[in-house]
Amino acid sequence: QVQVVESGGGLVQVGGSLRLSCEASGIVSIINAMGWYRQAPGKQRELVATITTGGVQKYADSVKGRFTISRDNAKNTVNLQMNSLKPEDTAVYYCNAASRVGGIRYDNWGQGTQVTVSS
Repeated sequence: QVQVVESGGGLVQVGGSLRLSCEASGIVSIINAMGWYRQAPGKQRELVATITTGGVQKYADSVKGRFTISRDNAKNTVNLQMNSLKPEDTAVYYCNAASRVGGIRYDNWGQGTQVTVSS
């Protein structure tokens, strides 16, 4: 079992920056990748950025060049540095820890943290 807890988020003006952090606990040795997803009102949850244990990163096209994901395997944390924020970045951001046991993928989600970008 894996648990994740997010911190960060809040209200920021267009062009500003925010940093989200997420810490995993429990059986962290089974985690393959951690990342961030977001869900805006009326929309489906979408991938923002992920990073594997080996450091391979993946970003949504909409955030490339503006967001940076980083991971500290020793501390079981993942951070998302968000720069040049736009109103369309407004959403609830969820931390995800993905693991695979016996060929089955398991996703563990945080409670979500609100990011609001005002124009």
